Amino acid sequence: MAMELISSKENPLFKTIRLLQATGSKGQKTRIACGQALLEGIHLVQTWVGDPALEVLITSELGLQNPEISEAIYAHLESCPQTRVLQLDVNLWDNLSELVNAPHVAGLLALPQSCLNPPAVTATLDGDVLILDRIQDAGNVGTLLRTAAAAGFTQVLAISGCAHLWSSKVLRASMGAHRLLNLYEGWSNQQVLSAVTAPLLATTADGSVDLYELRQELLHPVAWVMGSEGQGVSADLMAQAKGVSIPIDPRVESLNVSTAAAACLFETVRMRRSK
Repeated sequence: MAMELISSKENPLFKTIRLLQATGSKGQKTRIACGQALLEGIHLVQTWVGDPALEVLITSELGLQNPEISEAIYAHLESCPQTRVLQLDVNLWDNLSELVNAPHVAGLLALPQSCLNPPAVTATLDGDVLILDRIQDAGNVGTLLRTAAAAGFTQVLAISGCAHLWSSKVLRASMGAHRLLNLYEGWSNQQVLSAVTAPLLATTADGSVDLYELRQELLHPVAWVMGSEGQGVSADLMAQAKGVSIPIDPRVESLNVSTAAAACLFETVRMRRSK
């Protein structure tokens, strides 16, 4: 196995990898410009073993002594021999990984075109969709992706203003769910309204219908809209959607957005199974 050794934090590739971890617009611009995201930790790397999108593997001498890491690396190279392998100096690892005491393994993953280039002319998007409207907390976004995958909602559309779907924190929170999803990012409200063919159902405290009163609507494709943590669903999407409220104890003001999504998506699953 041929490896490229990196021993200095001034190495240009190492600097790029660090920029891929950056939060906010700085990290997002770097990921889009490079067309790559950073996978941190053995679980995420294992999720993409055998997928050519995992273009670069990163480890250290200490990492290679871990049987789980070496097994994952060799298994991936067997399927994708063109993969680059970077060996970082052990002392550099603390400058790279945000995970405390984590095994020394990471990877660079090629981003899908659907997240790099939002369509100028929006194609039709049929079937069930989960729409994320300006949800900014990376932990919430990652949990939403994991919940969507678990409920079988394989299409997730993030409107401009959301946390970047491929940021390190979102990837960690999603626990590999990205691999199971078709992700679309950076769309405008108008593109959503033009492309999504399923009826929009938007969660809101003053919805016209109770979640558990929905029956026939959930037996057919639906597009659940989850709004931003502070502002809720945007007005122009709300104007085209049916407002749905989740019954909660009146002493509690609201639900976390990822919890609300779990209730809605799994109620959809329950109705279809009961049918």
